[in-house]
Amino acid sequence: MSEPTGKYSITMPRDVAEAAKVRSGPSGLSTYVAAAVARQIERDSLNELVAVAEAGHGPVTDEEIQSLRDQLHQAREQQTRGGANAV
Repeated sequence: MSEPTGKYSITMPRDVAEAAKVRSGPSGLSTYVAAAVARQIERDSLNELVAVAEAGHGPVTDEEIQSLRDQLHQAREQQTRGGANAV
């Protein structure tokens, strides 16, 4: 991390802390926890953005979600086929 850091004391369940230590590997627990918190902040921000969008345009339907998932799946398949043909 190139940004300035600070030292903080946090409390978490012992089993969660131990599992995080095991998974953190050589980068260490602090780096692992910082990355997890950063991901949660991104998710919270996305949830806020969705709430604002839905307030202005109405909720996204299950059909719209499935349609977008289908489009994403098709795009990934095309990339995979295109990548295989490029080799």
